[in-house]
Amino acid sequence: MTFAKRIIPCLDVKDGRVVKGVNFVGLVDAGDPVEVAKRYNAEGADELCFLDITASHLGNKTIVDVVAKVARELFIPLTVGGGIREIDDISRLLNVGCDKVSLNSAAIKSPNLIDEAAKKFGSQCVVVAIDAKKTASGYHVFINGGRIDTGLDAFSWARQVASRGAGEILLTSMDKDGTKDGFELTLTGTMSRELNIPVIASGGAGQMVHFKEAFLAGADAALAASIFHFKQIEILALKRYLRENDIGVRL
Repeated sequence: MTFAKRIIPCLDVKDGRVVKGVNFVGLVDAGDPVEVAKRYNAEGADELCFLDITASHLGNKTIVDVVAKVARELFIPLTVGGGIREIDDISRLLNVGCDKVSLNSAAIKSPNLIDEAAKKFGSQCVVVAIDAKKTASGYHVFINGGRIDTGLDAFSWARQVASRGAGEILLTSMDKDGTKDGFELTLTGTMSRELNIPVIASGGAGQMVHFKEAFLAGADAALAASIFHFKQIEILALKRYLRENDIGVRL
């Protein structure tokens, strides 16, 4: 059975506002998260991803309040990440209406969190985000908004994450983030082939053809931010284009 490929807009949220940058820096304001979420729900997005990009420094209270407001406006699955450190954080988010949580830094610092979350809430609720960057010794995993190189090999970490019960990988190429010159197809393709769980491609979308390339490389879903926020690409038009190019999507 082939599943439809998914288009996922991403809200990077800082201080309660949607922002977008290039290579994780130079952030510009892109609106109120509740209003932006409502728009995507109406425009035909398959899911929505909400990442509180400064939650690691600021604690979790704001994110839960904002997530609750966003969740009330949505009829599509909502994935939330940022500042999640323990099982109770996950419970709080699921209780206010989010469908999945995205673990990043916390999963690296406490890999058992993946096992615990999958066991308690089900693998379908657990997404592990991997921010990968090409280095002299291959693709490394970075944490803390791309500030710290963990030295971990992205592929071996992804295999470990899958074996611990994660239901999905959100794979962001830091080299491509915000550049709009296409997804990192080598990284995406290799990881999609190596894993038996879905891979969401992230980082680099700028044109409709980039989504087609990511799906042909093996991605199960493709995530983007600024091109949707600033209406450079309309989601429905993108889905029609993909359909015309024999990529199965929900219209």
